[in-house]
Amino acid sequence: MRRATHARWAVCAVAVALAATACGGGAGGGTSPGVVSASWGDPQNPLEPANTNEVQGGTVLDMIFRGLKRYDPATGKAQNMLAEKIESKDASEFAITVKPRWTFSNGEKVTARSFVDAWNYGAQLKNNQRNAPFFSQIEGYDQVHPESGRPTAETLSGLKVTGEHTFTVKLSQKFSSWPDTLGYAAFAPLPRAFFDNHKAWLAKPIGNGPYVVNSYTRGFQMSLRKWDAYPGEDKARNDGIDLRVYTDSNTAYTDLTAGNLDLVNDIPASQLKYVEADLGGRYINTPAGIIQTLAFPFYDPKWNKPGVEKVRTGLSMAINRDQITKTIFRHTRIPAGDWTSPVLGVAGGFKKGLCGEACTYDPVKAKKLITEGGGIPGGQLKISYNADTGSHREWVDAVCNSINNALGDEQACVGNPIGTFADFRNQISRHKMPGPFRAGWQMDYPLIQNFLQPLYYTNASSNDGKWSDKEFDRLVDQANAETDKAKAVRTFQEAEKVVRDQMAAIPLWYQNGSAGYSARITHVELNPFSVPVYNQIKVK
Repeated sequence: MRRATHARWAVCAVAVALAATACGGGAGGGTSPGVVSASWGDPQNPLEPANTNEVQGGTVLDMIFRGLKRYDPATGKAQNMLAEKIESKDASEFAITVKPRWTFSNGEKVTARSFVDAWNYGAQLKNNQRNAPFFSQIEGYDQVHPESGRPTAETLSGLKVTGEHTFTVKLSQKFSSWPDTLGYAAFAPLPRAFFDNHKAWLAKPIGNGPYVVNSYTRGFQMSLRKWDAYPGEDKARNDGIDLRVYTDSNTAYTDLTAGNLDLVNDIPASQLKYVEADLGGRYINTPAGIIQTLAFPFYDPKWNKPGVEKVRTGLSMAINRDQITKTIFRHTRIPAGDWTSPVLGVAGGFKKGLCGEACTYDPVKAKKLITEGGGIPGGQLKISYNADTGSHREWVDAVCNSINNALGDEQACVGNPIGTFADFRNQISRHKMPGPFRAGWQMDYPLIQNFLQPLYYTNASSNDGKWSDKEFDRLVDQANAETDKAKAVRTFQEAEKVVRDQMAAIPLWYQNGSAGYSARITHVELNPFSVPVYNQIKVK
């Protein structure tokens, strides 16, 4: 059994985004009795549902909001939550009825208007919301959020309130699976307080989920507490969650084994060989809807000129996925053979081996393709990653070593660490990447569409590399319009082959959800998104 030198996990910092309180003391290394302490990282943006598209902020939104749908924590299946019913005759116009008994934590009723106002806000160009493209299927989006020029409308013409708890949604084209997307946080309702005093709401968000935000000190901790009057059946079984900010996942793990932390939801690679001895049955390793890729900056002409697709494919073939997943990740990762996840299952769109030889380790052919494509753009491959979480340095170094060995050049590929996740995401958002960059994707909802459209569709919300292909876009539109699910899946897979042929991103491995927890808590599970089901956790 290994023991590392223990270091205190954080110090009080100045509050930046939300209201702050002083550091506390008590059980669990500063956590009060009945409250669970868990590792976390600062989100990129304030917690507006339509402006959060990364894991850290999404974790909190899933605790303080409930939408029309919720994904079953065991199966991932979309189930009605606030929706009493969602009906459609043609897959393009939907009539939605909201359950009447729901309220926000400030006592305000959740009505049809709570959803319509929130979605209009998220879609409006002037509000600059990262998730705005999730509303692009709704009629009138082009007038509210034009690609160029000024908006010609303030609200989406496809949204109509028809009663206190009813509204209709008209899509600009058929999308038979659209209701299943409505468990994603971007579609959460918002109270009037959000619009009446936006600054105050950002300082202390008000939602309708089982937890309320008690305080947040950036760089230190977000404290959430159980909402006793929560009307849902999935009530919190603990008194609250303290999400502690760590900039080193090894430090978080050390705090867990030292009894100063209750839950770590990402076991660092360097600790995987010790984790079973340290935690025994309190170690979780389970499949999740996550894929890790290398994305490319297609906004940089060097990576977007004809012929460079050979270089990208060659780089993919130069990566020894089997060796890396076995030696570094110890079976918590599986070499990827497509751009989705096995969690979807065959019926849901996963097709084993769709990537074919392009994802098969072949250093000889890799070098040949890279040479034919003109060599590495700029002369050296710099793979950017955030250095604060996720054990990224180890695998990036291993990927570079594999590429360097294939090319016979020790300096062909190097890692480019960026200090924090927030800084990393900000550089991505500003299109400042000097080369390929880490691009893990945790599904928002269990549809093949979610692994393809948000990442690779032209100007989609998470298309960080700005890849664009007309044939891919056409096939996605065609798949969305299909009312036959099996046919829709096959069309999405045809679109995925376009991603493969252009190597729009290099699929690395499917990531399991991994977590470890203390003997102080029980009933710890990870959902198919690899996020702890916080409301189910009990404190002894």
